[in-house]
Amino acid sequence: MLKRVAIYSKDSNSKTREGVSRLVAEFCRRGIQMQIFQRSGDPVICPDGELIERFSELSALSVLPDLVLSVGGDGTFLETALKVKDAGIPVAGVNTGRMGFLANIPAEEIGRSIDMLCNGEYDLIDRCFLKIEQPSGLFSGNGSSALNEITIQKADLSMITINVYVDNTHLNTYWADGLIISTATGSTAYNLSAGGPILSPEDQSIIISPISPHNLTIRPIIISGESRLRMVIEGRSNEFMATCDFRSTRVPFSEEIHIAKEKVKLKTVMLKGTDFYSTLRNKLMWGLDRRN
Repeated sequence: MLKRVAIYSKDSNSKTREGVSRLVAEFCRRGIQMQIFQRSGDPVICPDGELIERFSELSALSVLPDLVLSVGGDGTFLETALKVKDAGIPVAGVNTGRMGFLANIPAEEIGRSIDMLCNGEYDLIDRCFLKIEQPSGLFSGNGSSALNEITIQKADLSMITINVYVDNTHLNTYWADGLIISTATGSTAYNLSAGGPILSPEDQSIIISPISPHNLTIRPIIISGESRLRMVIEGRSNEFMATCDFRSTRVPFSEEIHIAKEKVKLKTVMLKGTDFYSTLRNKLMWGLDRRN
């Protein structure tokens, strides 16, 4: 039974504002308390005039919510995940963006979806994080965890050489524009556009997909989620680019990159009657044929 929910949104576009307003109205009608993280827009007020509690960090709340709703697209969901991952609170995504693999509750079905959430008609899926363990502090105070992917990419026009070791065993030396190190969650993101495989979200494996490899026989590979990766990067310039979901930074070639799966997992909400495979079919339009 839901007693208190937190709502995250960051975009100021009309569709997101409308989605937040509808959520607030539905939860107010049910007498459920709300805590709202909102970067912009007018303060949200219940129809009866009660001001909704606003916050900037979960740690500042005296009482944690039972559920967090991310309102926006998958990018907003990724930011929300980093904010709540250590608290162990389930996250549901309301899609006011485009693709919506993570934010999988359609904005037009908010009323019905809230009924299902309030009635416990959903499953929880544990999703893994990857983390850059070395060098530490690459992204200042934003952490080095990724729900989707970590990438190593060239920082200028010349391709780079990436020597990859899995548990200290040499896997391969890649001559490429870069590498995507993806979780199962991220398999439908950058990994998918680079020709990598799709994994169901609860899978704990790690995907390594090259970006424009010089040798066309190089293909993506799936390794155990318990593996630890070490990468030695070389190139003609002085640095390469490292990314962690929506964060990026330049790193000197003298630094090795060490990547491993984090122990903490993110609990995400899947409403009853929906599943990962139907989402794949619908979002990627599998089987779409005028003859059907």
